[in-house]
Amino acid sequence: MILKSIFAAAVALAASIPLTHGARAETVTDIAGRKVEVKTPVENVILGEGRQIYLIAALDTDNPFKRIVGWREDFSQADPDNYAVYLEKFPSMAAIPTFGGFKDGTFDIEQAIALDPDVMIMNIESKQATEDAQYIEKLAAVGIPVVYVDFREQPFTNTEPSMRLIGKLLGQEQRAEAFIAYRAAQIARVTDVIAEKDPKRPTVFIDRAGGYSDDCCMSFGNDNFGKFVDMAGGANIAAGLIPGTFGALNPEQIIASDPDQVIVTGGNWEAYVPGGKWVGVGPGADEAAALKKLKGLTERPALTGIKAVENGQVHAIWHQFYNSPYQFVAIQQMAKWLHPDLFTDLDAEATFKELHEKFLPVGYRPGHWVSLSDEQ
Repeated sequence: MILKSIFAAAVALAASIPLTHGARAETVTDIAGRKVEVKTPVENVILGEGRQIYLIAALDTDNPFKRIVGWREDFSQADPDNYAVYLEKFPSMAAIPTFGGFKDGTFDIEQAIALDPDVMIMNIESKQATEDAQYIEKLAAVGIPVVYVDFREQPFTNTEPSMRLIGKLLGQEQRAEAFIAYRAAQIARVTDVIAEKDPKRPTVFIDRAGGYSDDCCMSFGNDNFGKFVDMAGGANIAAGLIPGTFGALNPEQIIASDPDQVIVTGGNWEAYVPGGKWVGVGPGADEAAALKKLKGLTERPALTGIKAVENGQVHAIWHQFYNSPYQFVAIQQMAKWLHPDLFTDLDAEATFKELHEKFLPVGYRPGHWVSLSDEQ
């Protein structure tokens, strides 16, 4: 009864409040193909995933948190180093209310209503859970539209339309187009060379979140980091073994493939796996400590005796490239590892620094990748 009363009151309130500050009702199409009516530009936003701030920061660069009235707490847990960088400049972000997730059933709809958002931005991987729990209908009943974006499941299909959608919601369409153009140009710096030179492609095993657990080995199929490999001029050994974007290989498959190079995705996951064997790369990372952990991962049975280990071609790179519009930085760095002779003038570190200078409100801090090849 209490929830129904809240719904009724919220519906009545929404009907009585006029559009303000030039906002107008507009129909947008989200990544799921849904037509959604939203008052734009939005003033109050709930982020269904805190790491959506990676793009928000490139659009509302003066203060990425000025519209955020609630968000999931994953940013502080999955990427605490970046969270700390942003917190240093925007201490008020610590006061933004956090809430649980749709997929794990901890989302509090009454809390969402109380935050009075103009829109809730959700990741596409939560779609099934939101539909099963009828959250879309419940939120629509109180005037809260939900739109889906995607930087993770099919990033090379959905990143640009997701950026355009968020740009429209924020009234930052020109800024979004500038980011899209920059991203495309940076990817082309790699793909144009690969297309022209058509080099022999080294085989690559992407070790997704290596060391996060004792299980081995999570990886990527034909999209996300698997696609990064292809664009950087490599051959992903899991492409024919994992049918979707995410999956796992068993040690025997890795040993049989005998990859030329191994790329581990890593991050600071102390909140999830305290003291784990994960490789803690990220902004301001201790690179010596990361190298030590990376070397430790080569001693697992799945990597025993493979060419990549024998030749020191084992690398680690920031995991969150898989869930942000910054994928082009990873593609550039991977191209440097896979084809150093073709990309002598390409500097992924300089590109990431330039991205911060052009689009982001915080300064760049190195530490997003390490390689055992640097020790040779």
